[in-house]
Amino acid sequence: QVQLVESGGGVVQPGDSLRLSCEASGFAWEYYPVGWFRQAPGKEREGVSCISDNDGTTHYADSVKGRFTISTDRSTNRVYLQMNSLKPEETAVYYCAVLFTPVMREDLVRWWGQGTQVTVGS
Repeated sequence: QVQLVESGGGVVQPGDSLRLSCEASGFAWEYYPVGWFRQAPGKEREGVSCISDNDGTTHYADSVKGRFTISTDRSTNRVYLQMNSLKPEETAVYYCAVLFTPVMREDLVRWWGQGTQVTVGS
Protein backbone atom coordinates (compact mmCIF):
# COMPACT_ATOMS: atom_id res chain seq x y z
CA GLN A 1 0.00 0.00 0.00
CA VAL A 2 1.40 3.34 -1.07
CA GLN A 3 1.55 5.98 1.63
CA LEU A 4 2.61 9.60 1.18
CA VAL A 5 2.55 11.67 4.34
CA GLU A 6 3.54 15.32 4.15
CA SER A 7 4.67 17.48 7.02
CA GLY A 8 6.46 20.75 7.64
CA GLY A 9 3.86 23.23 6.47
CA GLY A 10 3.04 26.31 8.48
CA VAL A 11 2.83 30.07 8.57
CA VAL A 12 5.93 32.08 7.68
CA GLN A 13 6.75 35.63 6.70
CA PRO A 14 7.83 36.76 3.22
CA GLY A 15 11.49 36.00 2.70
CA ASP A 16 11.50 33.15 5.21
CA SER A 17 12.44 29.54 4.56
CA LEU A 18 10.54 26.33 5.15
CA ARG A 19 11.31 22.68 4.57
CA LEU A 20 8.57 20.27 3.62
CA SER A 21 8.95 16.56 4.18
CA CYS A 22 7.12 13.63 2.64
CA GLU A 23 7.44 10.14 4.03
CA ALA A 24 6.87 7.92 1.01
CA SER A 25 6.51 4.16 1.16
CA GLY A 26 4.96 1.19 -0.59
CA PHE A 27 6.33 1.66 -4.11
CA ALA A 28 9.55 1.04 -6.04
CA TRP A 29 11.61 4.23 -5.88
CA GLU A 30 13.82 3.09 -8.73
CA TYR A 31 10.89 3.13 -11.16
CA TYR A 32 8.99 6.24 -10.10
CA PRO A 33 10.06 9.86 -9.83
CA VAL A 34 8.70 11.78 -6.86
CA GLY A 35 7.78 15.42 -6.67
CA TRP A 36 5.84 18.29 -5.25
CA PHE A 37 2.82 20.15 -6.55
CA ARG A 38 0.93 23.07 -5.05
CA GLN A 39 -2.52 24.58 -5.31
CA ALA A 40 -3.10 28.19 -4.35
CA PRO A 41 -6.59 29.43 -3.46
CA GLY A 42 -8.69 29.84 -6.58
CA LYS A 43 -5.97 28.48 -8.86
CA GLU A 44 -5.21 25.21 -10.57
CA ARG A 45 -2.72 22.82 -9.09
CA GLU A 46 0.77 23.25 -10.54
CA GLY A 47 3.99 21.28 -10.51
CA VAL A 48 6.80 22.67 -8.38
CA SER A 49 9.63 20.16 -8.57
CA CYS A 50 10.40 16.51 -9.11
CA ILE A 51 13.36 14.17 -8.77
CA SER A 52 14.32 10.82 -10.22
CA ASP A 53 15.94 8.94 -7.39
CA ASN A 54 17.80 6.49 -9.64
CA ASP A 55 19.97 9.17 -11.25
CA GLY A 56 19.31 12.26 -9.14
CA THR A 57 17.90 14.29 -12.02
CA THR A 58 15.80 17.20 -10.81
CA HIS A 59 13.26 19.50 -12.44
CA TYR A 60 11.87 22.79 -11.21
CA ALA A 61 9.14 25.18 -12.21
CA ASP A 62 10.66 28.40 -13.53
CA SER A 63 9.06 30.36 -10.70
CA VAL A 64 11.03 28.48 -8.02
CA LYS A 65 14.38 27.88 -9.70
CA GLY A 66 17.24 29.07 -7.53
CA ARG A 67 15.07 29.23 -4.41
CA PHE A 68 13.67 25.71 -3.94
CA THR A 69 15.64 22.48 -3.68
CA ILE A 70 14.22 18.96 -3.85
CA SER A 71 16.08 16.03 -2.33
CA THR A 72 15.58 12.50 -1.11
CA ASP A 73 16.82 10.44 1.81
CA ARG A 74 16.41 6.79 1.00
CA SER A 75 17.46 5.70 4.48
CA THR A 76 14.22 7.22 5.77
CA ASN A 77 12.17 7.09 2.52
CA ARG A 78 11.66 10.81 2.59
CA VAL A 79 11.40 13.50 -0.06
CA TYR A 80 12.20 17.03 0.99
CA LEU A 81 11.43 20.41 -0.50
CA GLN A 82 13.59 23.20 0.87
CA MET A 83 11.90 26.50 0.12
CA ASN A 84 13.82 29.75 0.52
CA SER A 85 12.82 33.39 -0.01
CA LEU A 86 9.15 32.53 0.12
CA LYS A 87 6.64 34.93 -1.39
CA PRO A 88 3.03 35.63 -0.40
CA GLU A 89 1.80 34.30 -3.73
CA GLU A 90 3.30 30.94 -2.82
CA THR A 91 0.65 30.43 -0.20
CA ALA A 92 -0.86 27.10 -1.17
CA VAL A 93 -1.49 23.52 -0.22
CA TYR A 94 1.62 21.57 -1.16
CA TYR A 95 1.21 17.97 -2.27
CA CYS A 96 3.74 15.19 -2.44
CA ALA A 97 3.30 12.98 -5.50
CA VAL A 98 4.66 9.87 -7.16
CA LEU A 99 4.90 10.26 -10.92
CA PHE A 100 4.92 7.86 -13.86
CA THR A 101 7.64 9.94 -15.50
CA PRO A 102 9.68 13.02 -14.46
CA VAL A 103 7.31 15.53 -15.98
CA MET A 104 5.32 17.76 -13.64
CA ARG A 105 1.81 17.22 -14.97
CA GLU A 106 -1.19 16.20 -12.91
CA ASP A 107 -2.21 13.53 -15.41
CA LEU A 108 1.18 11.89 -14.91
CA VAL A 109 0.79 11.52 -11.16
CA ARG A 110 0.15 8.00 -9.98
CA TRP A 111 -0.27 8.63 -6.26
CA TRP A 112 -0.96 11.77 -4.22
CA GLY A 113 -0.34 12.75 -0.64
CA GLN A 114 -2.99 14.53 1.38
CA GLY A 115 -1.27 17.93 1.27
CA THR A 116 0.19 20.36 3.77
CA GLN A 117 -0.72 24.04 4.04
CA VAL A 118 1.94 26.70 3.57
CA THR A 119 0.94 30.28 4.32
CA VAL A 120 3.32 33.13 3.56
CA GLY A 121 2.37 36.29 5.39
CA SER A 122 -0.32 36.96 7.89
